[in-house]
Amino acid sequence: MNDERSDKGRAVPSGRLSRLGAFGRLAAGVGGGVVAEGARRLAAGERPRMGDLLLTPANATRVADQLAHLRGAAMKLGQMISMDAGDMLPPELATILSRLRNDAHHMPPPQLNTVLTAAWGRDWRRRFAHFQAHPIAAASIGQVHRARLPDGRELAIKVQYPGVMQSIDADVDNVATLLRVSGLLPKELDIAPLLDEAKRQLHEEADYLREGAMMTRYRDLLAGEPAFVVPELDPDLTTPNVLAMSYVAGVPIETLETADQSVRDDAMHSLIALVLRELLDWGLMQTDPNFANYRWQPETGRIVLLDFGAARPVAPATAAGYRRLLAAGLSGERDAVRAAAIAAGFLGEAAAARHRPLVDAMIDVILGELNRPGPFDFGDRAFVGVVREQGIEMARDRATWHLPPADTLFVQRKISGTALLAARLKARVDIRAMVAGRV
Repeated sequence: MNDERSDKGRAVPSGRLSRLGAFGRLAAGVGGGVVAEGARRLAAGERPRMGDLLLTPANATRVADQLAHLRGAAMKLGQMISMDAGDMLPPELATILSRLRNDAHHMPPPQLNTVLTAAWGRDWRRRFAHFQAHPIAAASIGQVHRARLPDGRELAIKVQYPGVMQSIDADVDNVATLLRVSGLLPKELDIAPLLDEAKRQLHEEADYLREGAMMTRYRDLLAGEPAFVVPELDPDLTTPNVLAMSYVAGVPIETLETADQSVRDDAMHSLIALVLRELLDWGLMQTDPNFANYRWQPETGRIVLLDFGAARPVAPATAAGYRRLLAAGLSGERDAVRAAAIAAGFLGEAAAARHRPLVDAMIDVILGELNRPGPFDFGDRAFVGVVREQGIEMARDRATWHLPPADTLFVQRKISGTALLAARLKARVDIRAMVAGRV
């Protein structure tokens, strides 16, 4: 969640027709952008490809602005695309889409009052000594307010945008339709299972009673851990669309960029160790690695963990697949890595067969980086460009596109997002040593 919001109060479109109309305007705007960009390039003597016409900064801006207005599942999917694509997106598009990770409008006061009255009753303000009307954070599904109880306890109150739960299925289908119509996804690719899983997870994220239970579970699992702090649930004020928890102070995790190298390294060592415990020990993972879900306490050196709506069980088969892949990586054997990647569903058999030299080249680059002596330097991104070019070359063969199992995609989202944060902080972590004792 983005914090310390500017004055961008804008009512959330909560009705089905209003949201459908917004998608229609988005499609029309993108289509107009394609025509305009196509005309410009033709006038310049170029022969543009449809993919190039769609993936323009102007169209990315249109998409980001409209999804930020819609919020809910539509914005959440945009956030997922911007983060999951990671280093594979062209830099200018990555910059624009990254706005979706920190650019939500908040509800205006009358709409907020309507939501809280429905949750707590007409006299809800009497429950508090103070309730800060302006949110301290706003994101895709809800916004957060700071409050103080009569007994002096400080709370953070997450309030869900109206209509979010009811619009999830339609929003996911509309985003999928936009991707299909745009030609960005080949018709042969069956995304139905992934869409079903996305809908299921988004419904879970919109259930604040469930999120409160997951937050309590993580708080218990990490009890006594000096590296982390998890807020405490206030069950009396929590409802299906309002989540009340203790307010925990902290600053954005990105502020660690200016910290000493050892501090950055220790923080990322703790977060990577947490991912390994989630995957290999607990069978439970918070799968949303949005940077705003982490806060840093400079005075204690602890990391505050927030937002447990995306916490989900990890299937034993998925954990086993990752364990085999990690063991193959430690072995340094290219064939073992390729076989483990196919078995885990990361790599499609058709792509592995048709593009064997490219696949092996990518594996060799990654193995070379991971098996260097000493800590892995996440700040050294020289190899990313090489892997990106090889990946783009494979992606041109749309007939071999492959979707990993949904469970694997959600786990990989957490792993990739953690790696992106480590790169942002330019951390150095001995990954081999951390993994060696676990596989």
